[in-house]
Amino acid sequence: MSQVVGTGCALAISCFVSYAAITHILTRAYFVSRDDDFLGGMWAVAATVFVYRESYQKSVGAALSRMAATSLSFVLCLVYLLIFPFHAWGMAALIGIGTIALSLLGRSEDIITAGITTAVVMVVAGISPQHAWEQPLLRLVDTLVGVGIGIVTAWISVTIGSKLDLQRSRA
Repeated sequence: MSQVVGTGCALAISCFVSYAAITHILTRAYFVSRDDDFLGGMWAVAATVFVYRESYQKSVGAALSRMAATSLSFVLCLVYLLIFPFHAWGMAALIGIGTIALSLLGRSEDIITAGITTAVVMVVAGISPQHAWEQPLLRLVDTLVGVGIGIVTAWISVTIGSKLDLQRSRA
């Protein structure tokens, strides 16, 4: 029971840190709208939740999966948005291209993440069309921060858990 509570608390704290890092610290480095602050915070939290697992090794695996899918999606979206404005057909085409690319690369397990990422980035670009091409770059930063915090939290949790287990075994 204490391990379950510890895991829940660790994830909650890491999500707060991810959100705060993006919405209060990193956004000061460049000008983005308040809406982008909130979206970035949500995106970082989603990445943290996706990556944080019960072991460090599983967290690293989830981080690599998240970054592979996310990177492909962001490249596709950036190229598209540098040339074209948002359109539902464009979004659908990018999801299809991403699916084909990941399948050919033997990473079919990343198709869902890439598809969701593409849909969110493209729809947000449609909502804010003035600087739509910035969305993939901003969301990449948010993802990197969330993934990093998820990995660090997993490492801290494993380290603390190991020390507690060692103390229990000595008692």
